[in-house]
Amino acid sequence: MNMELVPVKASKKEILRNLLEKYDYEFSQYDQKDVNDLGLYGYDYLDHYWTEEGRHAFFIRVDGRLAGFVMINTFPEVEEPTDYTLAEFFVMYKYRGRGVGRSAAFQVFDRFPGKWQLKRHPKNTGSVHFWNKIIAEYTGGDFVYLPGHPQALYDDGSFGDVFIFATPAKTPQAKG
Repeated sequence: MNMELVPVKASKKEILRNLLEKYDYEFSQYDQKDVNDLGLYGYDYLDHYWTEEGRHAFFIRVDGRLAGFVMINTFPEVEEPTDYTLAEFFVMYKYRGRGVGRSAAFQVFDRFPGKWQLKRHPKNTGSVHFWNKIIAEYTGGDFVYLPGHPQALYDDGSFGDVFIFATPAKTPQAKG
């Protein structure tokens, strides 16, 4: 299985918009968000990913097929200086439990070294278990966990859990 992160070009924005609808539909069971009058959830900041510095969107592709997406920005969830925030992360059902999410998360963290924030909804138990494992493994246990933080509010009134961590320093490869 070949998993890769592919930057989303502006010309492929509609594909990302379609995937965001699937993501928001699934996530609505936790945040109780309603669709608009067109029957869509919409993503208010989508266009900003091609017009503002510090925003990056990637497709997750497995063997060349769309498997999800990752979106990062530089807007912290809580008042703590950080370089990056994992804004959205979605792996389609077919690809879950196969290491795709782990690989995508590790690759995006490695691609953007620095201090990170990541918010998750406490009712999304799949996400809770996933991020507990991924953040602990990626950082070797060196992270800050802020459960139910009042600055990390979701649409349903839930306070999100926030992880704060830094990408580990990488040892340079020896040249032979």
